Amino acid sequence: MGEKPKEATMERENIDLNRALKRTLALVLAGGRGSRLMQLTESQSKPAVPFAGKFRIIDFPLSNCINSGIRRVGVATQYKAHTLIQHIQSGWGFFRAELHEFVEVWPAQQQTDDESWYSGTADAVYQNINIIKGHAPEYVLILAGDHVYKQDYSRLITHHIKSGADVTVSCIEVPRTDATGFGVVDADAEGNILGFLEKPDDPPCIPGRPDTSFASMGIYVFNADFLYEQLLRDQQLDGSTHDFGKDIIPYLVGRCKLMAHRFSDSCVISEGQSGAYWRDVGTLDAYWEANLDLTHVTPALDLYDSDWPIWTYQVQRPAAKFVFDEGDRRGTAIDSLVSAGCVVSGGLVRRSLLFSNVRVNSYAEVVDSVILPDCNIGRNARLKKAVLAKNCRIPPGTVIGEDAKEDARRFYRSKGGVTLVTPAMLARLPQEQ
Repeated sequence: MGEKPKEATMERENIDLNRALKRTLALVLAGGRGSRLMQLTESQSKPAVPFAGKFRIIDFPLSNCINSGIRRVGVATQYKAHTLIQHIQSGWGFFRAELHEFVEVWPAQQQTDDESWYSGTADAVYQNINIIKGHAPEYVLILAGDHVYKQDYSRLITHHIKSGADVTVSCIEVPRTDATGFGVVDADAEGNILGFLEKPDDPPCIPGRPDTSFASMGIYVFNADFLYEQLLRDQQLDGSTHDFGKDIIPYLVGRCKLMAHRFSDSCVISEGQSGAYWRDVGTLDAYWEANLDLTHVTPALDLYDSDWPIWTYQVQRPAAKFVFDEGDRRGTAIDSLVSAGCVVSGGLVRRSLLFSNVRVNSYAEVVDSVILPDCNIGRNARLKKAVLAKNCRIPPGTVIGEDAKEDARRFYRSKGGVTLVTPAMLARLPQEQ
C-alpha cells in the first residue's frame, strides 16, 4: 500500500469525534444459542441470560454504546429471541427517533436468495446490509452481544480513524498459554496486523512481551463502504463459513490497512480497580464465577460507577427484606448481593447473589450460589455452589452441593463442580422417590 497523503494524515489528527460518532452505526450480534450454558439457554439466547442481580448480558454492550456516544444501534437476533426482544423493547425504547437515535431489533428474516438463517457472524451482517445502507453510516462497529465488559467505543473509533485503517480489531491481552482457546492476532509494534490465527497451538506473542498474546474480542470497526465490498465478496465463496474471525479477517491480512486496538487503551477502569475486565461467560463455570466475583469486597467489575452506568429494564419490586431474629432463626446475608423483591425469612445467605423476587425460608442455607429470579428455597434446604434457574421451587430439606454423585444424578453438575438446577429437573424428583 502506498503512503497516505500528508493532507489526509493532518485531517485524521484533527478529527471531529462528535461527527464521527453520529456517523457510526453499531450492530450487536445477539443471535447466539450459548449451548455451553446448558439449560440456562433452553428457552432464550445467551445475550438474554440474567447477570449480576438485575441486568442481562446484552445490557453491557448496549450500555457501552450509549455511554460512548453511539446512539444508532441494531441488534441482530435469531435463536429463541422472544425474551431478548421483550427486554430491549421494554428497557431500551427511550431514544428520540426525530434525532435519528434508536436501538432496533433486527430479527433473522431469511433475506438472501436461498432463504437461509444466519450461517455465521459475517452472514448476519450481510443479511442486514440493505438496512445498514439505509442508515448511511461512515463507520460500522460490530459487537458481540454475549460478553461482559466496559469499553469506551469512542476511543476505539478515534484510534481507527487516526490510524487510517480500513478495519480495526479490538484485542485483549491474555497469557500466551491461554491464547490457544482464542482467535489470536499477530501484530507488529505499531499495531499492524500481520496474521490472524484461530485457536493456534503456538500463539504469536505481543512484540517485546514473549509471555502475552493478543486475543480478538470479536469487536470490529469497518469503514462502511469497505465492509460492503468484503461482505459481497465473501458471500460468493462456496467454501466460506461467512464468519468474521474465520474468513473475513484472515483474508484481509496483507490486503488492506488492518489494525489491532489494545483493549487497555479504551477499557473503562474505575478508581481502585486492578485492570481491564472482559469476560466471556459462555460456560456454566465462567458464569458462576463472574457472578460470584461481584460479592467480593472489591470486585473486578465495578457496577457502582456512576460515570459509566449499566442501563437495563427491571420489573419494579419493593426493597429486599430480612426478617426474624431469634436463636438460630435469623434472616441474614453476608458478603452477598440481594436484589429488590427478595425476602430472606429466617434463612442464611453467604457469598451468594440473589436476583429479584427470591425467597429464602427459615433455617435454609444458601452458600456460594447464584439464584435467578422468582425462586423459592424451602425450609431447612442447603445449597452450596449452585446455580438455580428462574422459577425454581426447592422443596424443604433438599440438599444440593454436598454429594457430587447425587447432584450429577438429579441435576447437571459441571466440570468445575457447579450444580445447575432447573424447574424441569425438580419436577422429575418426586417421580424418582
